[in-house]
Amino acid sequence: MTEQTTDTKAKPEKKSLLQTLAFFGERRSLVMLGLGFASGLPYMLIFDTLSLWLRDAGLSLAVIGFFSLATLSFSFKFLWAPLIDRAKVPVLHGVLGHRRAWMLVFQTAMILGLWMISGLNPAANLALLGAVAVAVGFATASHDIVIDAWRIEVADDEEQGPMVVAYQWGFRVAMIAAGAIPLLLAERYGWNISYAAMGFVVCVGLLATLCAPREAEHTIRPIPTDDVKQSKALEIFEWLARLAILLVGALVLGSGLAGDATVLSKLVGGEALADAWTAKPNGVWLQLLGVAVGLAIVVIAAWPIPKVRTKPGVYMSKAFGEPLGEFLTRFQGVAGLILAAICVYRVSDFVLNIMNPFYRDMGFSLTEIAEIRKVFGIIASMIGVFLGGVVVARLGLMKALVIGAFAQPISNLMFALLAMSGHNIPMLFVSICLDNVAGGVAGTALIAYMSSLTSAGFTATQYALFSSLYALPGKLVASQSGRIVEASAQAAEHGGPIGMLKGLFTRLPPESFTAAGAKLGVSAQAMAAGYTAFFIYTAIIGAVAIVLSFMVAARQKATETPAKA
Repeated sequence: MTEQTTDTKAKPEKKSLLQTLAFFGERRSLVMLGLGFASGLPYMLIFDTLSLWLRDAGLSLAVIGFFSLATLSFSFKFLWAPLIDRAKVPVLHGVLGHRRAWMLVFQTAMILGLWMISGLNPAANLALLGAVAVAVGFATASHDIVIDAWRIEVADDEEQGPMVVAYQWGFRVAMIAAGAIPLLLAERYGWNISYAAMGFVVCVGLLATLCAPREAEHTIRPIPTDDVKQSKALEIFEWLARLAILLVGALVLGSGLAGDATVLSKLVGGEALADAWTAKPNGVWLQLLGVAVGLAIVVIAAWPIPKVRTKPGVYMSKAFGEPLGEFLTRFQGVAGLILAAICVYRVSDFVLNIMNPFYRDMGFSLTEIAEIRKVFGIIASMIGVFLGGVVVARLGLMKALVIGAFAQPISNLMFALLAMSGHNIPMLFVSICLDNVAGGVAGTALIAYMSSLTSAGFTATQYALFSSLYALPGKLVASQSGRIVEASAQAAEHGGPIGMLKGLFTRLPPESFTAAGAKLGVSAQAMAAGYTAFFIYTAIIGAVAIVLSFMVAARQKATETPAKA
C-alpha cells in the first residue's frame, strides 16, 4: 500500500492544456493575484513614488537617495523568516491558520504605515517619515515571506507555475498603478490624500487573505529548551546581546547586498566608506566583503556558546541551522550542485543593467525606448510569465528549468544582432520583447523549482534563503557590466580576437555608436564590438546555467529514485 501511494505522488496525473488554463480561474490563483497586488503597491510607493513627493517638498537628491534604503529589508529577509515559521499569532492562528494570520498582521501594518505617512509633512517630519517608510518596507518584505510560504503549502509542485504567474501579474499591475494613480491624485488633491487613498487600495490584500483557502496544518518543529538551566536575568541579557549582534550583521549584510553603505557609514562616522563602497571599479569587492562579513556576524549571533548550553544559544542555532541542515541532508550529494545552479541561473539576465545606455548609444530616442520598453516590454514580460507557468504545469519542474535556462542566453544573443542592425526599430522591438518573454519564462521556472526544494516546517526560511541567494551573484557581477563593455571596446580598437568583430559593423548608420565611441576614444565599430563581446560573454554565463540545469535534473532524479522505489 505504501509503495503504491508513493508512486502515485511521484507520477501525478498529467493535466490537459485546458485544465492548466482553467487553474488560472481557480480561487487560489485569484487570491494570489490580489496578494501580488497588495505586495507590489506598498513596495513601489516606498521605493519609487515617494521620491517624487520628497522632491516636491524641496528635499535634496542626497536625502531622496537615502530613502531608497527603506526597502533594504528585502535583501536579507531570510534572517527573520525562521520567526515566521515558528511563531504563532495569538487568536488569529486558531481562526485563520498560521500563514493567513501572519498575512493579516503584515497587511494591517502596511496599511497603517501608509496612513501614517499620509499624515506627515516631509519637510517638517523627515526623521519620522523615514522611520515609518522603513517599517512599511519591513512589513512588505515580511508579507512576501508569508505569501511565498502559503503559496508553496497550498499548491502542488505542478501548480506552482500558475500560482507564480498570478502573483507576478498582480505585482506588475501594482507597479503600473503605483507609477500613475498616486501621481494623478497628488496633482489634484495633494500627496497626503494620495497616500491615504493608496492605503485603502492595499485593503485588497485583506480581502484576498480572508478569501484564501487555509493551508494544510502548519508543522512547527519544536526546539526543546526545558532541560537548559539558566537564570532569567542572564537569559534576557543574552537575548539582547545576540539580537544586537544580529542587527549589526544584518546591516553589514544588507549594505553589501544593496550595494549601498550610507547607513553603515553614518554609524561608523564619515562618508568615506559609502564613497568607497560604490567606487568604480573596486567598490564591488567591498560589497562582496560586506556580504561575507555580514553573514559571519549573523553566524556568530546564532552560534551556541562553546561547552555552555543556554536557551538563546540552543534556540537560535536550531532556528537558523535546522532549515539549512535539513535541506543539505535531504539532498545529500546534490545540494551543492542545486545551490550553484540557483546562484548562476539568472546571472545572464541580471547583468543586463546597461541596456538603456546601449539603446541610447545606438541612436534610439528616449521616446522610442520608452514606447517599446515600457509598454510592449511589460506586455511581453507578462506573456513570458504566463508561458512559464504553462510550461511548469504541462512539462514539469525540471524540464521547465532547462527550457528557462536555454531561453536567457538565446535572448541575449538577440542584442548582438540588434547591435549589428544599427538604428532599427523593428529589431529593437523584437529584441526587447524576446528578452522579456525569456526572462518571464526563466523567472517563473526558477521560482517554481525553488519552491519545490522546501519542506514542511521550514517553508518560509528555506525559500527566503534561496530567493536571497539567487539574486546575490547577479547583483555583484552586474556592477562590472559597464567596465566589461568599455574594456572590450578598447581591446577591439587595437585588434586581437575582439577586434575581429569590427568587420561586422562596417555599414553602421552614423548615429549608431559614434558619440559613445568618441567619449571613450575609440571608433564606432570598436564600440559596437565591445557591446557585442559583452553580449557573447553573458550568453556564455547562460551556457553555464544550462549545463548546471541538466546536471541538477539528472542528479536530482537519480537521488530521488531510490527513495521512491
